[in-house]
Amino acid sequence: MKNTNKTKKKIGLFQIVMLGLSSIIGSGWLFGSWEASRVAGPAAIISWVVGAIVIGAIAFNYIELGSMFPESGGMSKYAQYSHGSLLGFIAAWANWVSLVTLIPIEAVAAVQYMNTWPWKWASWTHGFMEKGEISNQGLLVVFLFILVFTLLNYWSVNLLARFTSVISILKLGVPMLTIIMLLLSGFHSGNFTSAGGFMPYGSAAIFSATTASGIIFSYNAFQVVINMGQEIKNPKKNISRGIVISLGISIVIYVLLQFTFIGSVIPADLANGWHGVDFESPFADLAILLGIHWLAILLYLDAFVSPFGTGVSFVAQTARTLAAMKDNGHMPKFLGIINERWGVPRIAMVVNMIVSVLLVAIFRSWGTLASVISTSTLIAYLTGPVTVKSLRKMAPNFKRPIRIKLLEFMAPFAFVLASLATYWAMWPTTIKVIGVILLGLPFYFYFEWKTNWNKTGNQFKGSLWMIGYLIFISIISYLGSSDFGGINLIPYPFDFVVIIIVSLICYYWGISSYVVTKNLDNAKAVNDKVQMK
Repeated sequence: MKNTNKTKKKIGLFQIVMLGLSSIIGSGWLFGSWEASRVAGPAAIISWVVGAIVIGAIAFNYIELGSMFPESGGMSKYAQYSHGSLLGFIAAWANWVSLVTLIPIEAVAAVQYMNTWPWKWASWTHGFMEKGEISNQGLLVVFLFILVFTLLNYWSVNLLARFTSVISILKLGVPMLTIIMLLLSGFHSGNFTSAGGFMPYGSAAIFSATTASGIIFSYNAFQVVINMGQEIKNPKKNISRGIVISLGISIVIYVLLQFTFIGSVIPADLANGWHGVDFESPFADLAILLGIHWLAILLYLDAFVSPFGTGVSFVAQTARTLAAMKDNGHMPKFLGIINERWGVPRIAMVVNMIVSVLLVAIFRSWGTLASVISTSTLIAYLTGPVTVKSLRKMAPNFKRPIRIKLLEFMAPFAFVLASLATYWAMWPTTIKVIGVILLGLPFYFYFEWKTNWNKTGNQFKGSLWMIGYLIFISIISYLGSSDFGGINLIPYPFDFVVIIIVSLICYYWGISSYVVTKNLDNAKAVNDKVQMK
């Protein structure tokens, strides 16, 4: 009993902010600025601002839901509370796909930087990459990292919180030091107007960089705070504070990093435009070119620490998400077993580790994994604005420690932005990710057949709007602008107009499709425990 009580110790605001930062400041800062500048040139700065607006608007809706239902893995349950099991499963599965992919992408990022270690004794690492992808040799190291990520989460949330608090301090310090040193050592203001000007590839490139270059992926980890749920002290205040503080700090750092990267590129390297800027370890390569070798060494080390910290954080969140799917009734019960001594879902962790290994064995590049994460995350997030508004209608008396103002505007606004960002992922990424999400449906129908088959029709009522939406976004991605991988039947910016109109139709269809099921009783049971003071 003594050990069990220890595991129930809640984590405070500082720890939850550090956990959020440790998740958000991962491999995105190491590669995102370079990837975005190759797509949009200096205008990539705007891409980071656009990405922040998209994620900020989405997070705004989830703050109310997180305070209403402070439970572990909560983001896997909200849609089921308002729209039944089928929509709940689609949202939970899409969210889990994005989270389980985060584990291998951070391992891949660390190994890619190891591949360029400049020391003689590290020559054995130079075979980790082959033609832009992880080699078989590098794959073994990726597997080892995934194993270590898992083991560090195997012993309680308190161990995780202490580990990530230390890592987060390092992860904040190194990017800020990089910004300062690069700005002082070789800033070329002319880069913002040369090589085609500030917007060399047009305004459409600003939006495509937002999703395709990993910007949405970089900001995505705000949900780590929501998924901690009942393990947070004073969730009424600290859920919203944790999200706002960690996301706010991250936005400032990412925008400054992009600004610094653009100004630090040697002008001669822009002879072939921003598309031709080619680095294997972007900021470390810049530091070497500028003669700041000690900074390059620090960056190589941090390129190991930053992805490592994020990978460790997301093993815990992914396990909670998978365990929470068991509570929805469409996953085996053993996945939800919580170890009594350490308070963590160990079986779910092991399953996620196996899935992560399989994913990285198939998709061996950082860019491919980032696209999968961004698109599946956005599809999961689409349910948030619909659910928070639906619950206002179907459960007006539920406790709402944080009642969002301007919801009538913010909910449809967030839905539209998430729809546009999904489109920005470009064809055929959209249809591929939707296909991965559909692969989970056999699990749903198997467990539905075992328990509730006679009520499945009611579940379709609550999810038809999402099915219609997924069909629409697949079609528009194919027919849309060539700037986003389509056949240009609907050119830019008219494709945006179509998406906005149809997205609003789907949003209002969604909030009129809520269904009252036993899941609402489960929601009430969680909500009844909320302290309003």
